[in-house]
Amino acid sequence: MKKVKLLFFLTLIFTINIYGQESDYVKPIDRSVQPKQGKIPTIDLKKPTIFTLKNGLTVIVVENKKLPTFSLRISIDNPPTNEGDKSGLSQLSSALFGEGSTNVSKDVFNEEVDYLGATISMGMGFAYANGLSKHKERIIELLSDAALNPNFDQEELDKEKDKLITALKGEESSPAAIAQRVTGILTYSTDHPYGEFSTEESISKVTIKDIEGNYKQMFNPNNAYMVVSGDVEVKEIKDLVSKYFKNWKSSKKKLNSSIKSPVDVATTEINFIDMPDAVQSELAVLNITNLETKSEDHHAALVANYILGGAFNSYLNMNLREENGWTYGARSSIARNKWTSATFRATTSVRNAVTDSAVVETLKEINKIRDEFVSDEMLSTAKAKYLGNFIMSTENKSLLADFAVNIKTLNLPDDFYETFIEKINLVSKEDVKRVANKYLKPENLRIIVVGKGLDVADKLENIKYNNNLIPVKYFNKVGIQIEKPVFAKEIDASITVKNIFENHLNAIGGVEKLNNVTSISITAAVTIPGAPFKPNAIIKEKFPNKSSMEMSVPNMGTLMTQKFNGEDGYIEQMGQKIPYEDDQKTEQKEKKGLFEEIYLDDSVAQIVSLSPVDGKDIYKVQIKENSFRFYEADSGLLIMTEETTVAMGNEIKTITKFSDYKEVDGVKYAFKREIITGPQTIVIEADQVILNEEIEDDFFN
Repeated sequence: MKKVKLLFFLTLIFTINIYGQESDYVKPIDRSVQPKQGKIPTIDLKKPTIFTLKNGLTVIVVENKKLPTFSLRISIDNPPTNEGDKSGLSQLSSALFGEGSTNVSKDVFNEEVDYLGATISMGMGFAYANGLSKHKERIIELLSDAALNPNFDQEELDKEKDKLITALKGEESSPAAIAQRVTGILTYSTDHPYGEFSTEESISKVTIKDIEGNYKQMFNPNNAYMVVSGDVEVKEIKDLVSKYFKNWKSSKKKLNSSIKSPVDVATTEINFIDMPDAVQSELAVLNITNLETKSEDHHAALVANYILGGAFNSYLNMNLREENGWTYGARSSIARNKWTSATFRATTSVRNAVTDSAVVETLKEINKIRDEFVSDEMLSTAKAKYLGNFIMSTENKSLLADFAVNIKTLNLPDDFYETFIEKINLVSKEDVKRVANKYLKPENLRIIVVGKGLDVADKLENIKYNNNLIPVKYFNKVGIQIEKPVFAKEIDASITVKNIFENHLNAIGGVEKLNNVTSISITAAVTIPGAPFKPNAIIKEKFPNKSSMEMSVPNMGTLMTQKFNGEDGYIEQMGQKIPYEDDQKTEQKEKKGLFEEIYLDDSVAQIVSLSPVDGKDIYKVQIKENSFRFYEADSGLLIMTEETTVAMGNEIKTITKFSDYKEVDGVKYAFKREIITGPQTIVIEADQVILNEEIEDDFFN
């Protein structure tokens, strides 16, 4: 079954990608040959027109007549602020902001924006609009009305609270989301704007009055910058902005910009957060930095970071991905922040089995760029990359206005961007080594790992740096230090695989009732992060092993069909059938019923472990090599399967999570399934499950 699941998964992802992009033939690239570096072109950074309204709003205009369109963007240079016991306030405020105004209802507002072919969006720190230049006055008027006369509605607030709380609950099972949260907490602390996090309780406390107060505090022209670019005239824009934004009142109250700076750990340490059902570990290696964009080290740091982990051919990526095959990508960054200290950070996601090795190799590459001079070839490539990106960015004329905003908000020299090429070219291998030693601190690194403790923790405790064991500290999901968790419990000798299977079958209805189920029909919604649409699925299974799945999108038709008639099967996409291979047919034929535990051979299966997961004890049962099933000890419910296959020489692990069990005609069925392969996740949520529907055998052909 595992190869059939993998084929389905890969085919679906391929289909989504095909529908989500244009299909043009591209000549294959010989990646073994490095492209020759061409001559660096010169650039002409024309100065935008800048003027300021009496209320303090700074307006920056860049004319570009190539297309009959324009864009307008307002950015507000606010310091980060603490939200305390109402964390989530800014997110909720932004969600309600721009939904019509006190003069125009949300629906009427959105209908007119659509009619004009425009886009208008806004949040507490920004506002944006674009559209045809012939409609610019009406678009600017609509933006102004929504921005200056917001309509904060209680009913909409309640809806947004529900959405945010639902999203937070989903994040609790996401190692990446937990890693992001705990990294902020441990690096900055919860009383720092970058360390506080939202909870169901904090979101529930937010009121309309809070949102109105947040708007008055955060959305002011005093420190706002409006960038207008495209098919516009300076005089016309000056008149329109003056007309529609002159009543935007400035605030006399200044936000507190005094923010406590974080500090490094005294010595390098590992901070581990256990996620018992994690299929891979999230790794972040970081220390505090105080690099400013206006610093003399800025350009050298850009180049140094590119070499360490800023691109595909960087030290980290070539080691962890290309040489060892542990990850889909490894990256690093050296951040800048005008309000508080920032961080150097190296991050990646790796298989549990190689987490300790990834930590060791990351430290190795950090030491390499500090201890060794970079090669002339790598230095030249890094410079060319930055210069190429910079030169291409200047083709976007609106970015010239962004340069002007940066010069003002970051207190940069007036010629900062004009001298960018020159200063990148002046970076030497000595400069790279110098800034690496200044901003990368291997003796004061915080190494944050979120992963499966049963597989990872003991190995982490044996990592040495400079011949000394790196101390490991344990934290929960909200960054509170705890004692080392119990990752595995002793299994009662009387418990057998047969007991576990029987408990599961009894939990979902009992063998007698399950044996009377002849078919299962499911209609479901399918969610694929990043996909441009949300497919629907119709899934049908008939005793003992016939199956069908059809996925479609409204107004687009069928994306994919998968069928097995008991003897043969195929997957069809875009009119092309892919027949099952012999081993896939064999796997499907081995199914002897709709509920696998009825016919699985408990004499060859074995209990691997009993581990606590989110307060519940979970049995891990090995069915056969590279195939595992996980059951709740108390409820008996199946919560996950794990299968590993080999495709094109690479091991591919597929995790299927089962949740939201509901009773259908006396049988409990998992209405939600998450299928995880590598970095991709497909979520299938059933809308309806029907048992014993009459389905002709021919349907599965």
